[in-house]
Amino acid sequence: MKPASPAAPVADVGLVRRVRDEDDEEEHLKPLEWGLIRRLFSYTRPVRKKRNVLVAFTLIRSAQLPALVWASSLIISRPIAHHEIGILPWAVLGYGLLALSTDILFHWRQRYALEVGEVVVNGLRAEIFEKTQRQPMSFFHRVKLGRIISRVTSDVEALRVGIQDVAFVSMIQFGQMVFTAVVMAMCDWVPFLVVLAMAPILWLVNNHFRMRFSQLTRAAQESFSRVTATLAESVNGMRVTQGFVRQETNAGLFRGLLADHSRYSIALARTSAILTPLLELNSQFFVAILLLFGGWRVFDGAMSLDALIQFFFLSNFFFSPIAIIGNQYNQALIAMAGAERVFWLIDTPPDWQDNPAAQALPDPRSTPSSRAASTAAGARVEFRNVAFGYDPARLVLQDVSFVAEPGQNIALVGHTGSGKSSIINLAAKFYLPTRGEVFVDGREIRTLTSQSLHRQMGMVQQQNFLFSGTVLDNIRFSRPEATEAEVRETTAQLDWLDLLDDLPHGLLTEVGERGASLSVGQRQLVCFTRALLANPRIVILDEATSSIDAMTEARLQKALVTLLRGRTSFIVAHRLSTIRHADLVLVLDEGRIIERGTHAELLVRGGSYAALYQQFVQIDDRG
Repeated sequence: MKPASPAAPVADVGLVRRVRDEDDEEEHLKPLEWGLIRRLFSYTRPVRKKRNVLVAFTLIRSAQLPALVWASSLIISRPIAHHEIGILPWAVLGYGLLALSTDILFHWRQRYALEVGEVVVNGLRAEIFEKTQRQPMSFFHRVKLGRIISRVTSDVEALRVGIQDVAFVSMIQFGQMVFTAVVMAMCDWVPFLVVLAMAPILWLVNNHFRMRFSQLTRAAQESFSRVTATLAESVNGMRVTQGFVRQETNAGLFRGLLADHSRYSIALARTSAILTPLLELNSQFFVAILLLFGGWRVFDGAMSLDALIQFFFLSNFFFSPIAIIGNQYNQALIAMAGAERVFWLIDTPPDWQDNPAAQALPDPRSTPSSRAASTAAGARVEFRNVAFGYDPARLVLQDVSFVAEPGQNIALVGHTGSGKSSIINLAAKFYLPTRGEVFVDGREIRTLTSQSLHRQMGMVQQQNFLFSGTVLDNIRFSRPEATEAEVRETTAQLDWLDLLDDLPHGLLTEVGERGASLSVGQRQLVCFTRALLANPRIVILDEATSSIDAMTEARLQKALVTLLRGRTSFIVAHRLSTIRHADLVLVLDEGRIIERGTHAELLVRGGSYAALYQQFVQIDDRG
């Protein structure tokens, strides 16, 4: 966690000011966008029949509610007021049946609304996951993990509320007002004109508050997204936090983010606390005017007392949805803010995609038996005048050219930041060159589909990531169809079958979250087995032995000699034992290859590699 830079741009929404993160999305200050609403409801297509029935039930219920009020006013103004005892039971029975049908319809309306909302939520989350999986690595460098989680959780849940409650409750309330207005006009159109004359006042009040609601709602949602992103980052970096005794400092920074979010939420609540009572006050004021105007018409003989009683009941029912609609409008803005951010994530185009004309890389491992073989036909990889920058304006590789012949082991050596990982990322087509070309088996990498290339690769990184599940599940991640016997055979080739059998449940041992139940060395060996089970043609080892103790590495090196034979491999390592066996060592400095040759050749030259080698020897001696 780090404090915001004082030079960062500041967004001002009146009551509060906040510093924007550099990866904040643009804030749209529009109230409601019908295009977003239509798009949101397009996710109800899988249940379109239920959705249509739900709309019909909603319209019927919006008419039933005014009918209940009208019926109750008729019972009071006629059978009860005129002492018609014989009619009263039948009138009450009719009222009861109408009320029962309303409650039955409410059950099905609510049930269908929940089901439709669940379909929309599942569809959105599935699409977010699918689109995120297709993003290149550069996307995950720009967008924080917490922001993605926030889109899938809080923002999508806001959309669930928007679909299940806001849309259909608002439809009922508006329908209630329309049907009530029709009945009021039928009772007496003159006082109904008074009601219509009050409508512009309500519109002006709502229009005054809606833009402020829109600004504060989006600001509150964005501040909560920063809270989520920071929380995820802090949990992932807890080891570093505790190791450098940053608990109190980070807690203070997090409290600052919470205070920022709280200020927006309080500002939003205060605005809502002004609008809702104001709408209710206006409603009561309008009712008072109707009583005064209606009483005058009764005294004048232009209106009967029965009609006044009915009109009074209906006017109360006409104005009561106003406060509800005001609350629903606030919820609608929250849902709209969530929709904007969810669809931003869904619509974010990848920085690059496979060319539509790209073709699959031919795979010589054509049969299951060849895939399970101990060796594979390596691929020829060539870098030709390659320049690359994660930011195109700042190149980290410049004019890199070399050829890795099939079956060769290429070691990448250099200080931190020299460009070793960038070469690996380009060879794996996680990124595309800014300039120059990368060839695999004589074909430029842009003309190959990423999927076909990755299926012929095996990668082990310094950060040995394991998924929740068993050891067997994690090893078979690279080849799900592999049998348990094949997994054990690969484990035996890596010479750690005895370590596997020492686990509490062998291959069925649960690894825990991120492999927490295994030692660092065990996690690394699982990653080795996972990569080599796929019998890859290209193997990438990125500091893959850095987390393994010397004894474990000694066992591993013997297996690597056999398992890497015939495969083209790129090895980034600080262990001398790995570098010594490389067919070609590339020494990088500031994104350029400054030396190349075998381990022995480079030592004889006495250049940069020899100096690095001497440092490695000293480190190993101290270790």
